[in-house]
Amino acid sequence: MRIAKVRGTVVSTQKEPSLRGAKLLLLQLVDEQGRALPEYEVAADSVGAGVDEWVLFSRGGNAARQVQGNESRPVDAVVVAIIDTIHVENRPIYSKKEQYR
Repeated sequence: MRIAKVRGTVVSTQKEPSLRGAKLLLLQLVDEQGRALPEYEVAADSVGAGVDEWVLFSRGGNAARQVQGNESRPVDAVVVAIIDTIHVENRPIYSKKEQYR
């Protein structure tokens, strides 16, 4: 799994029929210090994440298709959790609570 920040949504009117109803998010990857990386990923959302939230996503065809509802979708990345807090070596890196104060 990887950590990313939701930067936006991806909308497509013409797509593979099995993708109908799937919410697609544009994610920016984050390093272990909480810094945004110049890497982006599009992922199907399985947890209802919103813009600016930090999430865990699973990448790789087999792992992504193990998420309920994605078994037959042609996706290789899926958001699987919305992050509440991250601590590295007893130091806070991210807190959802602090972000929305």
